[in-house]
Amino acid sequence: MMDTIANIPTVAHVIQQAVAPVFLLTGVAGILGVLTNRLGRTVDRFRLLSKLSGADADAHYPEMQTLARRAHWTHWAISMCTTCALLICVSIVAMFVGVEFTIDLSDTVSLLFIAAMLALIGGLLCFLREIALATGVIALRK
Repeated sequence: MMDTIANIPTVAHVIQQAVAPVFLLTGVAGILGVLTNRLGRTVDRFRLLSKLSGADADAHYPEMQTLARRAHWTHWAISMCTTCALLICVSIVAMFVGVEFTIDLSDTVSLLFIAAMLALIGGLLCFLREIALATGVIALRK
């Protein structure tokens, strides 16, 4: 019992250390919400245009190609941001496992967090590419 009480400050410290990644996780969740909304709108527009036939379908074919590319980039952005979120979760778990089993997992936690940041960077770059494609369509219609 006394050993358990002595560990409370250690666990409290790990909880304090886990707060920053949890806030990051909240931010990534917000980004994922934006991305899934954009993907849904892209898919809805593609479905609407795919119902056209004849000259109307031919006239909208370039837009459909752009929508397909946008969906591709959004898919990658969602995949990479989801990977980021999973890596953040695993790094938080590793913190607690290290404390619970008195194992030094600081290198593992660092590598997981670096991998999470690289995945987030990749996801944001994919998001930027999708936005460039979306605004490129607007520029073409001047």
